[in-house]
Amino acid sequence: MNQISGTKHVLGLSGGRDSAALAVYMRQNHSELDIDYFFTDTGKELPEVYEFLVKLEGFLGKPILRLNPDRDFDFWLKQYNNFLPSPQTRWCTRQLKIRPFEQWVSSILDSGTTVYSYVAIRADEEYREGYTSKRRNLVVRLPFKDAGIDKAGVLELLDGSGLGLPKYYQWRTRSGCTFCFFQQKIEWVRLMEQHPEAFEEAKAYEKLAIDGGSPFTWSQGESLVELSKPERIAQIRNDYLRRLERLRTKQKPNPLRPDIEPIDIDDLYGKAKVCLACHK
Repeated sequence: MNQISGTKHVLGLSGGRDSAALAVYMRQNHSELDIDYFFTDTGKELPEVYEFLVKLEGFLGKPILRLNPDRDFDFWLKQYNNFLPSPQTRWCTRQLKIRPFEQWVSSILDSGTTVYSYVAIRADEEYREGYTSKRRNLVVRLPFKDAGIDKAGVLELLDGSGLGLPKYYQWRTRSGCTFCFFQQKIEWVRLMEQHPEAFEEAKAYEKLAIDGGSPFTWSQGESLVELSKPERIAQIRNDYLRRLERLRTKQKPNPLRPDIEPIDIDDLYGKAKVCLACHK
């Protein structure tokens, strides 16, 4: 993979572990490539995301481009009649992640340059549909797939680089966006504990949406007002602990990788559909 005239290499960072590990991998194994690392900021990210990006910039030795959308979450919420984004209507991904990327990369593609985009799909994952381009000179590459790097390999890359995991992985794994609708209920409870102001903001958005006739709440089947009641929090915690205990009893120790793979939310609740632009 040599850098030649008429080509450009880009790697999108979500603030999550997989894309960060891919940046580490490319820096260590393909330093001959002049890669533009970019992050598309929704303006609703956790503070831990911004802290981790600064650390990652230090490791990479170059700034991470911030592709800020020209219109923020509040603007698009009004455009969608105050209806919340949902798994059925992911307008936040489209308008706050994909659209700014398209605006940035389009002029490069229009010049005839071939753009190679590196995406952090692991070897232990099926290829999940992410950004699909109709432009022939935008080429998606999957280095982890090619190199056989799985979840444990991702954790090893981050640990070996000295970066470790973003701090929010201590209490959630579903994206660094404060009110991602793909969060499990235990993650909503933890958001309320870790960042109560963000939880209250999410509640306010939800009330606005419900009052406007939106059929969606942030968490499937109940509002955040209902979810945050003490008795409901206790139920959610108990369900989480039962799942955790069941999974621990099923786990078989790997002598080659002792304690390398912590149990995370995905392990407990199954691999749900996610937005690649946010989750990876």
